[in-house]
Amino acid sequence: PFISLDQPADATDLYAFVSPDRPDTVTLLANYIPFQLPASGPNFYRFGDDVLYEFNIDNNGDARDDLTFQFRFRTVFNNGDTFLYNTGPITSLDDPDLNQEQFYSLSLLEGDTQNSPQRQGRVLADNLQVAPYNVGPASYPNGYRTVANQAIYPLDNGIKVFTGPRDDPFFIDLGGAFDLLQFRALQGLPPVDDLAGLNVHTLALQVPIAMLTRSGALPSGPKDPNAIIGVRTTSYRQTTSVLRPVGGPGPAFPQVRSSEGPWVQISRLDNPLVNEVVIPLRDKDRWNGSLPINDAQFLRYVQDPELARLLNGILDVDVPPTPRADLVAIFLTGIPDLNQPANVTPSSQLRLNLAIPPSANPSRLGILGGDNAGFPNGRRPLDDVVDIELRAVAGATPFTPTFNRAPNNTLGDMVNANDVAFLNVFPFLNAPHDYAGASYRASGMPNTGAGGAKTTPRRR
Repeated sequence: PFISLDQPADATDLYAFVSPDRPDTVTLLANYIPFQLPASGPNFYRFGDDVLYEFNIDNNGDARDDLTFQFRFRTVFNNGDTFLYNTGPITSLDDPDLNQEQFYSLSLLEGDTQNSPQRQGRVLADNLQVAPYNVGPASYPNGYRTVANQAIYPLDNGIKVFTGPRDDPFFIDLGGAFDLLQFRALQGLPPVDDLAGLNVHTLALQVPIAMLTRSGALPSGPKDPNAIIGVRTTSYRQTTSVLRPVGGPGPAFPQVRSSEGPWVQISRLDNPLVNEVVIPLRDKDRWNGSLPINDAQFLRYVQDPELARLLNGILDVDVPPTPRADLVAIFLTGIPDLNQPANVTPSSQLRLNLAIPPSANPSRLGILGGDNAGFPNGRRPLDDVVDIELRAVAGATPFTPTFNRAPNNTLGDMVNANDVAFLNVFPFLNAPHDYAGASYRASGMPNTGAGGAKTTPRRR
């Protein structure tokens, strides 16, 4: 409940997959700031300058961070005598008509948090520029993509990085899901992706696999003990925020708010739909501030999920009995012989086997569709996690074969793909919608107009 009131720090989705365009790398995507309307001027969405954003990597299965990539942002307003985001057409990132700019640093913390609470950090890049918002076709006469692609930065260590607005890649009948599971398709209505035409802000990293493993080398194969990582994204604010009155005369751009003190985790995202559906209201704020090492406190919600009881009570679907060891494997330990680390400490993380190559024929149902390169082995944008998780909670998996039957193995919202195609290369998510091509007013119909330096140690 708390994080829903803090959009800049609110993570919406996390993805981790072996990169199809560079199979010796992993792509990490974290989306923030939900439900962005394309027509959102004059103050368009942006990352929080007072928010610390992270990708966290556990590469030995002990539920503690071993690598942390940090993003810190700063905003520049070049002309305070206009209300405009841009004072003329924008043809490049350094165009003088781009009035509101945002820059960031990318840093890396290394070391086991169990043995080295104050880990060593280094800045990988500084003063990189965020892709601007897609204001509209008149503002980008050569096309928005021409400018946004300039915000893709290859670094000397083999990393690629991008930050900026993107099309929201998550697809779901969101209205029906939270109307007591009454998906439109169940009501005889056309299925609708309620996130069609909306945007998010994306942190995108493409990292060499050898940089992520505890051995510092490519895994020899899927059974290599160094092949599996756990991923999550987190955001933080400092403990103290001070507001200052600015109504009197003074300088332009007065400092309205400042922050100080230790960083406090306020958002956490790993496996999709865990904090939305598995964790109940009473513990959602606790979840968002929690660490994987303490996930035993949430075990009962995985072993006896409310969603399973709803499937039974509302849709009359017979589900496996509790406690659900099958869901513990999927959400907390990883699946044996696929993405379960040796001597794993159970915890909710998006677990990925780095040695399983990208699929030549990916299935939207991931592992349930016979595609071991998909969710819950990591997560790709095309993975239909709504259908996959509904069927898993109903027991339609190899763990509980007697429940792998209709209707359990046919559950879904019938929204089977995103409203716009994904890219084949980094950053994989498509350009953000502009107001001219936005489809959110058309009940989710397909959109054809999309696109037209500081290292911060944390104190627990």
